[in-house]
Amino acid sequence: MKHSLPCIAFFLAIQSLSAQQQQRDTQRTRDTSITRNVEDVIIDGYVKKNSPTVNRMPLKAIENSQVFSSIDRVALENQQITTVDDGFRNVVGLQKMWNATNRGGDGGAYVNLRGFVTNNSLRDGYVAPVTSMMDAINVEKIEVLKGPSATLFGTGPTSYGGVINRVTKKPYEEFGGQVAIFGGSFNHYRAQADINTPLNENKSLLFRLNTAYTNTGTFQIKDARNQFFILAPSLTWRVNDRLDINLEYEHFENRAIGEQSVFFSYSPSQYGYSDMHDLVKDTGMQYRESYIGKGLYNRGRTSNLFATAHYQISDRILSTTAVNKAYNRSDGRNPFFYIGRENLWENTGVLGIHQADQSTSNSHQDIFQIQQNFNFEGQIGEMRNRLVVGGDYMRTNNRQFFYSATMRFMPFTGGDYGAFNADFVDAYYQNLRDQGTFDAFAYPMIDDKDTYSVYASDVLTLTPGLNVMAALRYESNDFLGGNLYNAVAESYKQSGWSPKFGAVYEIVKDKFSVFANYQNSFTSNGYFISDVSGTVSLSKPETANQWEGGLKADLLKGRVNASLSYYDITVRNSLQNNGLTTGGGFLVQDQLGERTSRGVELEVNAYLVKGFTVIGGVSYNDSKISETTDASTLGRRPTTGGAPWQANFYANYNFLDGALKGLAFGFGGNHVGAIPIFNTTTAVFELPKYTVLNANAYYDYKQFRIGVRMDNLTNERYWIGYSTANAQPTRNIIGNLTYRF
Repeated sequence: MKHSLPCIAFFLAIQSLSAQQQQRDTQRTRDTSITRNVEDVIIDGYVKKNSPTVNRMPLKAIENSQVFSSIDRVALENQQITTVDDGFRNVVGLQKMWNATNRGGDGGAYVNLRGFVTNNSLRDGYVAPVTSMMDAINVEKIEVLKGPSATLFGTGPTSYGGVINRVTKKPYEEFGGQVAIFGGSFNHYRAQADINTPLNENKSLLFRLNTAYTNTGTFQIKDARNQFFILAPSLTWRVNDRLDINLEYEHFENRAIGEQSVFFSYSPSQYGYSDMHDLVKDTGMQYRESYIGKGLYNRGRTSNLFATAHYQISDRILSTTAVNKAYNRSDGRNPFFYIGRENLWENTGVLGIHQADQSTSNSHQDIFQIQQNFNFEGQIGEMRNRLVVGGDYMRTNNRQFFYSATMRFMPFTGGDYGAFNADFVDAYYQNLRDQGTFDAFAYPMIDDKDTYSVYASDVLTLTPGLNVMAALRYESNDFLGGNLYNAVAESYKQSGWSPKFGAVYEIVKDKFSVFANYQNSFTSNGYFISDVSGTVSLSKPETANQWEGGLKADLLKGRVNASLSYYDITVRNSLQNNGLTTGGGFLVQDQLGERTSRGVELEVNAYLVKGFTVIGGVSYNDSKISETTDASTLGRRPTTGGAPWQANFYANYNFLDGALKGLAFGFGGNHVGAIPIFNTTTAVFELPKYTVLNANAYYDYKQFRIGVRMDNLTNERYWIGYSTANAQPTRNIIGNLTYRF
């Protein structure tokens, strides 16, 4: 609790400094018009889905031919969610697959969209990965674009299932903000602040600061003292009525023990187990046991710097120039486990758990990006025309250094698991150095890449209510060479075109529309390990094509919006693990002929009656390996495809009048079907389906809010992962106190 003291002191100082502001707020609270203001905030926070970011131009959701989801800051705050990772629970069709490992370059959380794995790489439409648990203190909105989205955002940060974009908070013209403290299960403590102020009298200089510090344990290690810190200042300079400049910085630091990840040397089906529930029940594996000792921390740092200039050249032409720099670094331990026989790779002996580690040493990734866009608004005859033309350059430098070893075999129960600690791991690696064999356990990933892109997207209103869109991107990836797993990776160049077409017809103007789209993407996957001897081969560019159609609705004066869509994605030349490994334990891959992913998604966001809101959706995805030389996987769901069925909902009721005014309750949950992590004709093993329910309540009184959030109400035991089984938290509760000024 001592870490919250600075925030409490700051809280008291703000309370004193803002006495006059409190008085004005109190007067507004007594006014009956506050009910309408609160109601408008709720509606905008839950059902308003228009976004200029999704298409890099102003476009209403109902006239947009692409499907996207958006989760507003209001919904996150009402659910008392403090991380983007937890905010994903509100996105239909999105399944969390892997918690953040905090490793520089690839350590952020991974999710599944439409049968494909992706992570959170975009910030306000520009590349800015965060490789730790992502704090939401500076997030205004989470946007998830569905389907291949390379045409406007490039092949690097996007996947064929979609792309995640976090829209950040910006400075505004009044002094205001909030501070809050949190505390709860697993020794969880948090302090956060959001402060905004103009810096001069004419309000041409605006400043906002968001910051938070979290110290928390886990459900397996309550005294872990994992630490996460974010500092995110932003400055807006309104130079004149045509030009404004935004400078933004976000800094993340973490010191944390990686969450439990269990790998498998062979499918547990050969031991007679069909899923994790069966395995845990029969072997006695302990769900709440971490299987590690003290001190196995990883330390990471992310620094992202942004500069954006908006210049209104004329009433119809807007120029946007953006420069950003992203830097990720990590050092330290990352424990993980294998379940297998005592002689792991020979598959002999008794069944148990192998304690292992994958460490990083001064691993870092640097990204520099500069982008220029021009937006044009005009007429072609009687037709409205909206056009964006842009160019992008990005340099990516990887200097990642990993070393890894499987160190101890232990039984599922009764072992001295705590002996696998920082001292033991350090001594193990030192012994390898003393023997001169350390290099066999180390593998650097060193490379540089330049990416050049030009693109254009045009939306033409042929007749009132009928919009057609055509877009095209040309991207060239210039790989400058490097080192992959101690093998030399030669330089190469791969380029491609990514077209996109769409049409929307509003059957009822601004209320009901039908849409269809074609979206394309390609990926330069670079080098991969192609056989058990460790041969490194250059992959062919991978391509994806999506056809999609559906319905959109915006009803009851914007209080209900919904979308229903069917999509069909075909991917050729994709890399897939074939179940084999090299002598050093690296995965061997094949470049498959074809993979298909088809599905249906329904999403509804609604303000049904006064104070009552609902977010919900259901999705079904059918992914198959449709062409391959491996007969054991032909026609089967890929192990990276996630679960076929997924559903989410969240309902919230605010009392806006009467004696209970200010009180609110929320309830929601997620259902995810079984996820195959082995899926061949001879070996099937799954993470079982699960349903997790959550609830929250809060009470607003003047400038204060007191709230409580409870996750996993039924104490469900469940796992996420792909190729892994990652146990998730048991029932937990967190309370908070917020002061607004």
